[in-house]
Amino acid sequence: MKCSEFLNELTNYLDGALDARTKSDLDDHLAWCHNCYVVCDTTRKTIEIYHNSELYELPDDLRVRLRSAIMTKCSEHKKSNPSS
Repeated sequence: MKCSEFLNELTNYLDGALDARTKSDLDDHLAWCHNCYVVCDTTRKTIEIYHNSELYELPDDLRVRLRSAIMTKCSEHKKSNPSS
């Protein structure tokens, strides 16, 4: 199995939506391919963090300051790059 084939099946692998043969092939690939192992592990951990997270409401004053800072940066960017 090539890395590109593994990456094409990554979502199905993480979702557990594979037949036994394909899952076995992917497991074998992960056993020797460090790069795909890192991609798979990082993606899995990112999904777990996202699923376990809770929304955090910003205080009104922080929200206003943040919006103001973003708008200022956008205005500065438009002035320095008129074609964008």
